[in-house]
Formats: sequence, structure tokens, C-alpha cells
Amino acid sequence: MSSRHPGRTQTCSDEDARNRLRHARKFAEVAELIASESEDADYASVAASLAVLAGIAASDAACCKALGMRARGQEHRQAAALLANVEPGGEHAATSLGRLLSLKDEAHYGLLDIGGSDLKAALRQASGLIEFAEAIVAR
Repeated sequence: MSSRHPGRTQTCSDEDARNRLRHARKFAEVAELIASESEDADYASVAASLAVLAGIAASDAACCKALGMRARGQEHRQAAALLANVEPGGEHAATSLGRLLSLKDEAHYGLLDIGGSDLKAALRQASGLIEFAEAIVAR
């Protein structure tokens, strides 16, 4: 287990892990639906925002199951630091979450819309984090 300091955390259960995984799947499902049905750049930012939420929820699910806690600080990068402690594969998942979070500000608050390649990357990162969380929660 990594010795990274996770920041503020909240205890959570296996049931909480399953609940957050369901949320992650739904965020990703809607993100994919929006991305597939519209070429409108406004929708790309919305879909990317949902992909970010999917990744955060998947991270919560994996951490709840493996560590019994999830990150609750204002800085979402604390979630990546905590996720790195999940074994096996937490370091890789934390890197994926970090990449996804790098799009968060632009997707949520930016003045420019997210481009197609960034949207595709966000959807891939979210999907990978969900697959990771599914494997951890299935233990």
C-alpha cells in the first residue's frame, strides 16, 4: 500500500461501493448517449462533465470496497492519491483519474467547449475506471 496522504476522507461500506458503482455506470451511460447522438460542441462539454463524474464515482466505489473510505476533500486530486492505495492496480487507476480530472475545469466551467478528441479520451478514462472498480467491488 502506498503511503500517500489522502486528505479528508469519509468511511464507507461495501454497500456504498456498490451504490457508487451504479452511479458511475449511469453517468457513463448518459455521457455515451449524449456523445453518440449529437455533434453539437455544447453537448461534448456536458458529456465530458458526466464522464468526469463517472470516473470520480468509480474511484469512490473502488476505494470504499478496498479501503473502507473515500476521499471527501474539496480537491478531487485527493481522490487520485487515495485511489493509488488500492491493490492491485491502484497506481494505474490513479493516473487515469488524474487525466480525467485534468479535463474537469474546462468541461464544467470553461468558456471553450471540449473537443472531440478530449471527449473520446474522457469516455475512455471513465470506462477504464469503471472496469477497475467493477473488478475491485466484485472481490
